[in-house]
Amino acid sequence: MSLEQSYINLYQAHRESLIATSPEVMNTMRDEAIGVFAQKGFPTRKVEDYRYVDVPQAFDGKDTYMMPLPTLPLNSNKQSVISLNDESLLRRYYAKTADSEDAITALNTAFSHECICIHVCKNQTLDRPIELTDTFTSDEDQMEHKRVLIVLEEGASASIMLRYAANNKMHILTTQVVEVFVGDNAHLEMYELEETHTSCTRFNQVYIQVGRYATVKHNNITLFNGLTRNTIKACLKGEYSEVTLNGCVMADKSQVVDNNTLIRHEVPNCTSHELYKYVVDEQAVGAFAGKVYVAEGAQKTVSEEVNQNICASNDARMYTQPMLEIYADDVKCSHGSTVGKLDEMALFYMRQRGIPLAEARMLLMQAFVGQVIDEIPIAPLRDRLHIMIEQRLKGELDKCVGCARCK
Repeated sequence: MSLEQSYINLYQAHRESLIATSPEVMNTMRDEAIGVFAQKGFPTRKVEDYRYVDVPQAFDGKDTYMMPLPTLPLNSNKQSVISLNDESLLRRYYAKTADSEDAITALNTAFSHECICIHVCKNQTLDRPIELTDTFTSDEDQMEHKRVLIVLEEGASASIMLRYAANNKMHILTTQVVEVFVGDNAHLEMYELEETHTSCTRFNQVYIQVGRYATVKHNNITLFNGLTRNTIKACLKGEYSEVTLNGCVMADKSQVVDNNTLIRHEVPNCTSHELYKYVVDEQAVGAFAGKVYVAEGAQKTVSEEVNQNICASNDARMYTQPMLEIYADDVKCSHGSTVGKLDEMALFYMRQRGIPLAEARMLLMQAFVGQVIDEIPIAPLRDRLHIMIEQRLKGELDKCVGCARCK
């Protein structure tokens, strides 16, 4: 029996219970979604968008049983904009921007039975950020499929953080689809922070639709993980809109982090910025594939894409593929990437002033990824992330002191 058939059989075995516990809108799409999955199958490395991660291997060897989807616990911000399975919102927006032909998204659509909804009404400004924390605490292996819907109506403004954490060493396989709709003149700051474990496997698909005169800033930060694949697709649908995609990755051991981004400029006079930075150490593998697509007629587009990476050990691997696809002639677009090691001259300079090599390496890494964190406008969150990165690196420093590399 093929790997795909095992998941199809799992769906058929649990179909009735899924339908019994889910909103009608989600149920009407299940059979079609599993049909797409059956037709497409798990993407292999021959599929361009998945060339840097072995998807079948990631989904194989897991205990293929259904686990109840725990509702994401909310922080102390008791905003009424957060709800579960909002039928009216789901009917208007559910699965409207997600790529229905993507096999992982289709699998998620077939199995998800709850949807966290964040709805910010017209001209409403949230005075505090919303934080949704998803913490894996089970003592058993898990497979989960999650859905999040974020809607900002015209003139709305909000800051939202999705945080993923794990405090155990059990095998966790999760798929998540996040659909984001930002209306005209609306403004969204969105943060995704991963602090899971080396035994965690996450496939995260984020689809963003941006209206006229709207702005979106998406920040994707990976500090601890096992195998992570993030897909972020932003579509600029209204003129004079702006999208910023920033991300930073700290990876060591045998961690794998694959970020695949797409920014589609479909109308004129729009702007996009993208900055992703990686530090990969030991046997870690990093991958970045970012495309900026400028449609025919999308004149006066301005876009800048930068990917900078450090391989801190000889065994670390980094794959980078920045891309431009342009069908308009009056645009200003640039892209570039770099891969290198820590600055030997800077290390020498710091050691000459009495700083041990291990600590000098830590300081350089911290400064390197700090550029991404410094772009975050919320001061408490910015300070918190700087501390978290410092603690992350200090943990490696404590482990590293005395090893041959840092003597």
